Amino acid sequence: MPTVDVQLSTGPSTVNYLLTGTGPGLVLVHGTGADGPGNWGPLIDALADRFTLLAPDLSGAGATRDSGGPIFVDDLVRQVVGAADHAGLDRFHLAGHSLGATVATAAAGTVPDRVLSLTAHAGWARTDAWMAFQFDLWARLTRLDPELQARLLQATAMGADTLRARTAYDFAAATAGFTQAVQAAGEGYLRQIETDVTVDITGLLPKISAPTVVVSSTDDRVVPPHHQRHLAAAIPNARLVEVPSGHGLPFENTALFVRALTEIIDAHAAAVAVPAG
Repeated sequence: MPTVDVQLSTGPSTVNYLLTGTGPGLVLVHGTGADGPGNWGPLIDALADRFTLLAPDLSGAGATRDSGGPIFVDDLVRQVVGAADHAGLDRFHLAGHSLGATVATAAAGTVPDRVLSLTAHAGWARTDAWMAFQFDLWARLTRLDPELQARLLQATAMGADTLRARTAYDFAAATAGFTQAVQAAGEGYLRQIETDVTVDITGLLPKISAPTVVVSSTDDRVVPPHHQRHLAAAIPNARLVEVPSGHGLPFENTALFVRALTEIIDAHAAAVAVPAG
């Protein structure tokens, strides 16, 4: 995969990114503990025939490397925009999940003239005391025993309907998978959790000019829906769409995630392709 050097506030980074497909640019920004292909693989498969898809690994994830210091949202914005520059995407659609939704939203406010549309699932503008308490618990459990963190994510990142339908085997298998993912992410996962704690992009929201859809999971207990309602209210002319799921929609109900985002992104692209008037 291609890489690009991007300067962060704490030093240099080499950003790894996936680039595939054909058509207008669509930049996909992953969430905490994930990477580009892991978060977006099925959506990439669904859209590669009509979009040029770019999915960077943010600091702390995948093959991206940096000096190991703290990671701030504006650093991640620089990585996203730097990867777009390197891939030759002058203007592009943006989509993000969780922390990636927050980073994508911040990017849309930082380089508004370059962003054709914004689709943000499970994002937030500022970390409140509730979320900071939760993220601190994530970090403590990860250091103590990654399986305990995986068990907590099972109980909080999935929607109630999903949890009610699971068998004991389902819980064991999913916990094993989550544990492996947390262990594989290692110190990078902890660094991204620290990023989650520091989020405050409220000053950028009024600067966003791109057509925006904020997607909220109605049973989200990691980033509760009032955060998405705030985003939709604070971003000029943004629209709120609700879907029945938990925070981990890309993994909990992949088909619904792909269908919902495909419809939104295709509608964005169609609106850009047909100028008003």
